[in-house]
Amino acid sequence: MNIHVGQLTLELTVGFVALFVLTKILGKTQISQITPFDFVSSIFLGELVGNAMYDDDTSIFVILYAITIWGSLVYIVEYITQKYKGTRKLLEGAPTIVIRKGYLDRRQLKKCKLDINQLQNLVRQKGYFSLREVEYAILETNGSLSIMPKYQYGSPNRQDLNMHTDQQPGLPVTLILDGEINMDNLSTAGISKKELINKVHEHGYKTVKEVLYAELSEGELLFMPMTDPKKP
Repeated sequence: MNIHVGQLTLELTVGFVALFVLTKILGKTQISQITPFDFVSSIFLGELVGNAMYDDDTSIFVILYAITIWGSLVYIVEYITQKYKGTRKLLEGAPTIVIRKGYLDRRQLKKCKLDINQLQNLVRQKGYFSLREVEYAILETNGSLSIMPKYQYGSPNRQDLNMHTDQQPGLPVTLILDGEINMDNLSTAGISKKELINKVHEHGYKTVKEVLYAELSEGELLFMPMTDPKKP
């Protein structure tokens, strides 16, 4: 009995340290932004380590080996999505606009397998109790809902401040991501590739490759540089 307890204590300690190190290596997004892939990975890894710890025939080496192999696979997937932008939609999913300009997008709701009751529940969790208060709603890859309210329902309430306006801000459009132009969004933003490149030059960048992120919001362009993390 004492040998079993001692072995279990050692295995739990080793498993705890190994999982702690693995979490540090994989990064904070594995916890704060769980995608469906991350969810499955967490369940599988938990079951794998848990069963190994309570199996008398399983050695500490097997536990460490299982954690190392599974952690390496997750790390490789994360590396691929960081290195190759085209794989992100397949491996991580993509945000989906389910409410556009105040109207439900039934096609996208059906695609996401999200019914109206579930959507209302997600909207209420964001503090809005009627769909008419929502201008845009985006279903994120981790299952959460991001909302842009209509101007009269924003915070602070513009009606309370006597700020009456008929102008509703549009949804920001991503034009450049990781040094590459998003061609699909150019037509949505109403800007040509040549005009965007000219704007890039006007903001002091020689090429699009020097721009990490660029978006068009309310008629204004925002540029963020491609900085080298090794430099201060």
